[in-house]
Amino acid sequence: MEFVSENLVLILCGLAGFGLLIGEAFMPGIGVAGILGVILEVIAIYSAWLHHGFQFALILTVILIAVIGLTVYLTYRSALKGRLSRSALVLNDAEAPGTEAEDKLAACLGREGVAVSALRPGGTVEVDGVRVNAASGGELIAKGAKILVVGREGDHVIVRPAV
Repeated sequence: MEFVSENLVLILCGLAGFGLLIGEAFMPGIGVAGILGVILEVIAIYSAWLHHGFQFALILTVILIAVIGLTVYLTYRSALKGRLSRSALVLNDAEAPGTEAEDKLAACLGREGVAVSALRPGGTVEVDGVRVNAASGGELIAKGAKILVVGREGDHVIVRPAV
């Protein structure tokens, strides 16, 4: 029990930092959770260095990097093929080329529609009751404005304001 009371900062910062880093793996981008997790892990390693010396802090750092690396690998693998890939956390609505998605985009060419969201320059438009991703030529198109589909590029259509 004495070990726990002497190393409470080390243990709490290490566990909380690890939990925040795991949480960051499920959230897009570099966010507050990831930054706080790294800061807490640095505090834990510094605390280990102060109380137990350089060797213990170095060993803790190596173990921490290995555990975080293994966790990121397992999360990535699960997101691709495992249980996580079937959860609501992972978006699986991308369609392969040569499917309905291409047909939907091709059917929009030359047609008029409405901007469902503001295009700055990317956004969503609705053409003949079908929503598709779109990009303008660089100009801002307001939400609700009438648009004309003038081309297609990859997985989205190119639009301009209708006159």
